[in-house]
Amino acid sequence: MISRVPIFAVAPMIDWTDRHCRYFHRQISRNALLYTEMVVADAIIHGPRERLLSFDAVEHPVALQLGGSDPAKLAEAVLIAAPYGYDEINLNVGCPSDRVQSGTFGACLMLTPETVAACVKAMKAVADRPVTVKCRIGVDEQDPEAALPDLLDRVVDAGADAVWIHARKAWLKGLSPKENREIPPLDYEIVYRMKRARPDVFIGINGGIQTLDEAAAHLNHIDGIMLGRAAYQNAAVLADVDQRFYGAAAQEADWGAIRDRMMAYAERHIESGGRMQQVARHMVGLFTGLPGARRYRQILSTDAVKTGAGPEVIAAAFAAVDFEGAREAVGA
Repeated sequence: MISRVPIFAVAPMIDWTDRHCRYFHRQISRNALLYTEMVVADAIIHGPRERLLSFDAVEHPVALQLGGSDPAKLAEAVLIAAPYGYDEINLNVGCPSDRVQSGTFGACLMLTPETVAACVKAMKAVADRPVTVKCRIGVDEQDPEAALPDLLDRVVDAGADAVWIHARKAWLKGLSPKENREIPPLDYEIVYRMKRARPDVFIGINGGIQTLDEAAAHLNHIDGIMLGRAAYQNAAVLADVDQRFYGAAAQEADWGAIRDRMMAYAERHIESGGRMQQVARHMVGLFTGLPGARRYRQILSTDAVKTGAGPEVIAAAFAAVDFEGAREAVGA
């Protein structure tokens, strides 16, 4: 999984990148690395494992992101997750939310790099897949020029196979999670410097990347790029990923086929006791900016929540879109 081949990933996002979202994204890109939401190690150990860990085989390659700060619990979670067949296990050292801080993990772990290293070492000892870390460049009053290289060296020495760096500080006090994604200034250069100093370490970059052109430019400096909100809020951007980053033959997205596959998936989900809205909510931003997109959003947002709503909601939404405009938007 972790190699010198440029990697394009969709970032782990709490409340967004669940299994329905990942199934949808996989219909648009065959190769993009997809991440779960962060799953807390304690929840895997004591909670509903099947609901938390199961996924459709079509989602591969897919990575499990874990949250935690206890090496033994994280190792136990890795062992529990092993039969599910994830392609990578990632440790969250970047989420700044209050509920993460209260558990003493996420971005606040930047303050205790020795703990992060111990967690990575414990996870590596039991994992049969690559173990990676996703972090910030620092938190609060930390000097990133000192804190980031210290963390990198410790986790690499502990066996981390790759590090994804969100190129912003996280402010644990005074900023909301949303503000932490927007207000702290981006510093791509420090990530580039970390890579130059560690040519044999896979380092990927995350934060503020809006287009595939921007993503491609980052690959002149680092090994992988990760899009978050830009990929979620307009998933059509994923349609050009396979050709641009993985050498696939150029071809237009077959939106009709994607529609049909999502209708079939939604039908299976409903038959198993799920609700249409759980699938449809991730599809709302697909055709942002195109003629008919407003009506598309309205149908998915309002009709999918109605009692008895089924796959026909997806058909009706797609029927409202100008697909000629969608073809022109691919890769934008």
